[in-house]
Formats: sequence, structure tokens, C-alpha cells
Amino acid sequence: MLERGHSIATSTIAALFLLGSNVPATATFPERPITLIVPFAPGGPADTIARIVGERMGRTLGQPVVVENVAGAGGTTGITRAAQANPDGYTIMIGHMGTHGAAPAIHANLKYDPTRDFASIGMIAGTEIVVVARKEFPANTLAEFAEYLRKHQHVVTEAHGGVGSVAHTTCALLQSIIGTNTRRVAYRGTGQSMRDLVAGQVDFGCDQITNVVPQVQAGTIKAFAIASARRSPALKDVPTAEEAGLPEFKVSAWQALFAPKGTPRDVVAKLNDALVKALDDEGTRKRLLDLGTVIPDRADRSPEALQKLVESEVARWARVLKTINH
Repeated sequence: MLERGHSIATSTIAALFLLGSNVPATATFPERPITLIVPFAPGGPADTIARIVGERMGRTLGQPVVVENVAGAGGTTGITRAAQANPDGYTIMIGHMGTHGAAPAIHANLKYDPTRDFASIGMIAGTEIVVVARKEFPANTLAEFAEYLRKHQHVVTEAHGGVGSVAHTTCALLQSIIGTNTRRVAYRGTGQSMRDLVAGQVDFGCDQITNVVPQVQAGTIKAFAIASARRSPALKDVPTAEEAGLPEFKVSAWQALFAPKGTPRDVVAKLNDALVKALDDEGTRKRLLDLGTVIPDRADRSPEALQKLVESEVARWARVLKTINH
């Protein structure tokens, strides 16, 4: 009886072992560091937000989230590369209104479809758009700025982070409203364009609030208006575009996490859980809010909510940009 019992026990253990060996590999995800591709040069809004959130996500996941900057073509170079990565969760990317909203309307030969070629992980933050200029720019209000552009549009330069980027797209909208078409200077990211704006090498730009708060507060650049419904706590003295006399200029950007299409659902769920916990973390929230971002409610952080946002943004910018000489 003892021998038979022992045999049964041994068989049971063996069966359990074999059953366990059939558990998908994703059950232990992640087992190594995760690469987070930022499709812009270091120092810009996407890069800053990715590093803040990635650091906190790594603590939840038990593996570091390592940022890799792959700049070019308004962010589409990095996104194209990330979309082609192995869909195992070990390569993810940060995308935004430009790369996953406006890009199809800007790039005729875009190598990805924002609505079909990704597994949405979740929204990180909303970022307001601010109209800024070099500190010596000969205007002090949005009305004076618009008038100066109309009179000197052939010599004034607009800086942006690449064709199709948030900076490029939103300033294209601004100029269409003002009725100007200035010379545009493209960079590999707004971190680089900001350095030249501070140095006075270019005249103005439309940038995400996360990239301008320190410079505006330090007085190294001017801020004329914020394109939102209300003023930002991070820049209390900067009026809204409506307050400044240009109510048509209302636009905001957003940053979100994506994985390549085909990434297992349980892996996406783990990544989303780590993101949600990061956005609920007091220290992470403070760092993001101090930059002027708007942290989404829990209902807006789900993969499903992000997918719907991408679809609506692609449709929206297709309508807007077809009327703009960008």
C-alpha cells in the first residue's frame, strides 16, 4: 500500500510538473529589462515623461524600463522601428498626438497604421500647447505676436521637432488661423529646437508645456498664450489663447504607451497595471504635474480607451490638416 501510494504521489507530482511546463512564457513576464523607445532626441517632452513614468513602472514590474531614443521624421522613424519589434512586451514605445494622430495626414508613405499596427497599453498624460518665442522677440502679447508675423512672415522662423510632430502640427494650425506661412526649421526633437530658441537662433514655436515651464519661469523665452480652455497651474500668468484674443486656437497633445501588434493580452495587461500604478504614485504624479501635464482619470488609462482616442485623433487631424499648407 505504501509503495502504491508512493507511486500515485510520484505520478501526481510528475503530472503537475508537466502541466506547469505548458504554462505560457508570458506568465513570468518580465524576466529581463524592457526597452522603451522614445521617437525623439533626449530632452524633449516625450523623453522627459517616458523617463519619469518608466522609472516607476520598473519598480512594479521588477525589471528596469530602459529608454532608447530613436529620433527622426517627426517621431515616425522610432515608431516604425518599434512597430516592427518582436511582440513579446520587451520593446514598447511612447507615442503621441503627432505619431499616432496627425502622422497619416502628413506622411504619404507612412510605414505604419496608428489604428491597426499597435497594441495600446494606456494613456500617460495630456500636455497643453504653449505659443513661445525667443526672449528678445519684438512682441509681448499674442495679438502683437500675430501682427508681427503677418508683417514679417518672410523672415521670421518657426522651430519644430520634425514634420508631423506635435510642435509642427499645432503651429501649422496656429499659422492657418493667423493667416501666415513663415519659414520653418525642422529639428530631430523639441529638446534641440528649444536650445536654439533659448539661444535666439530661431524666433518662435508651439511646444508642449512640459518642455517650456522651466524656460518660461527662468525668463529665457517668452510665452504668449496656452491653447487650452483654462490657465495652467504651472504657468499661472500665461493667458489662454481665448483670453489673448485667438479663441479658435484650442488644441492639446497627449502621450501614451504602445506595444507592437500581436503582443499577448496578459503582457499588455501587466504593462497597463504598471502604468496605472505609476500614475497613482504620489511622487510620480507630483513630477508630472509640476511639468504642467494633465493626468488622465482611471477610466481613460485603459487600452480600450487609448485605442478609441487614436482612432478619433487620426480622423480629426485628417480633416484639419487637409486645409493647411504644412
